[in-house]
Amino acid sequence: MHAPAPSSSPIHQSLFARSAPVLAVVAGIATFSMMDATIKGASLAVGVYTALLLRNLFGTLMTFPLWLAAGRPTPTRPVLTVHVQRAAITSAMAALFFYGLARIPMAEGMALSFLSPIIALYFAALLLGEKIRPQAILASLLGVVGVVVILAGKLGGGEYSQQAVQGTVAVLVSSVFYAVNLVLQRKQALLARPVEVAMFQNLGVTLIFLAFSPWLAVVPDLRSLGFILAGAALATSALLFLSWGYARAETQVLLPIEYTGFLWAALLGWLMFGERLGMATVAGTLLIVAGCWIGARNASHTS
Repeated sequence: MHAPAPSSSPIHQSLFARSAPVLAVVAGIATFSMMDATIKGASLAVGVYTALLLRNLFGTLMTFPLWLAAGRPTPTRPVLTVHVQRAAITSAMAALFFYGLARIPMAEGMALSFLSPIIALYFAALLLGEKIRPQAILASLLGVVGVVVILAGKLGGGEYSQQAVQGTVAVLVSSVFYAVNLVLQRKQALLARPVEVAMFQNLGVTLIFLAFSPWLAVVPDLRSLGFILAGAALATSALLFLSWGYARAETQVLLPIEYTGFLWAALLGWLMFGERLGMATVAGTLLIVAGCWIGARNASHTS
């Protein structure tokens, strides 16, 4: 009799070990893009405030069982301060981003948000004492040129309304907050486990938004509520995908995958909102991504 064949060869196991983190991050980026689309749909119906308040409330409820299963990790006072700081930054970032996304196409919003890693280089220098090198300046210039190309394509074609201009400015300001968020995220990751971070992040943002509920909250219809609930589930799933992937592969390997978010945003914007993709947006995005890539290579070479 022949011995049974092994279920998988060492080569196959090695291939899976290399490809699984990449696939997990691809899934995480796709899931986050779907979350953006659902929350944009809800924001158009009930407003950005209600959509984000309920998304984070549902996210807290979904994360709570995971936090209990992890042994209810409770932050010390210094760590809680970091949680509160990041929740405040995230609240401003999300409100501005989805305010803008409700007024401009998803692909453009995603492209403009790619400026965040470039801006983060300067915040890292300011807050962490890192040295700004010539490559970072080149990355910044490429990013700025990319934004100019995107805006010139729209303004030159007469496609930008006043609301679209406001939306673009909101996304650009959101990118600055997101850059601060990236720096705080590194600090937070050194102080707390992922489940604790997710729990207190969702809870903190929910409490901040709740403070404005007497003036801004509206009762959502069932369709909008479904979008918001789906957005909370997608955001939680994306967090798990990305955490699993980044724990198993180097950041420099996974970083380029972040830019697939533009493709997902373009596809979902077309399918859900009938948004068209212009050549100026594509060209500007390529310049911004090139700047991010140069900045990332600079960071990896000096770390």
